[in-house]
Amino acid sequence: MPAARESLLDAAYAALARRPWSAVRMVDVAASAGVSRQTLYNEFGSKEGLARALVRREADAYLAGVERALAGAGDPRERLTATAEWTTSAARGNVLVRALLTGCWGARLPAPALTAVPSSAAVPAQRRADGPLPAPGDLVALVRDRAVAALAAPGVPRADTAELARSCELAVRLALSCVTAPPPGEGGVADLVRTALARQPAP
Repeated sequence: MPAARESLLDAAYAALARRPWSAVRMVDVAASAGVSRQTLYNEFGSKEGLARALVRREADAYLAGVERALAGAGDPRERLTATAEWTTSAARGNVLVRALLTGCWGARLPAPALTAVPSSAAVPAQRRADGPLPAPGDLVALVRDRAVAALAAPGVPRADTAELARSCELAVRLALSCVTAPPPGEGGVADLVRTALARQPAP
């Protein structure tokens, strides 16, 4: 039941905004979502399963935003700049995305193991959540590879694709630096990325 699952994940995220994960109770999540506690356990198996599913959903939403930024209008440098801006804004607005990007899981957050866990879930979405969760380096690689796939022209020589990959990774890593140490003044990450990419071969 996808609707119930999404409602439960929304309720869990809302509860996390109000209290530390250790104080979030499954019965309250179920009540907030308007479903039975049994439905919650059928979907996620346990509180750890709920945490994994919540983290997986936020990682997927972040990557979907990356795809939108890369598909936007403008030349490749502007699309990489938009991707960097999305990365910093997503991290500012979502504590789980920030933790995924930085690897800094505070005491208020769930901290599921990033390695896969044994899964007996009957729900396919939960079996996926029980698989590996992305570490910061994994996310850098995922964003870089998606950027290369979105920006590379057909038939581009391998050497040029390698240059493009370097430019894409540079943009992502600059964005991550701005997540942990926001730049002062106007322009923010966009100015940093545009300046850095202007010195690179054209993507």
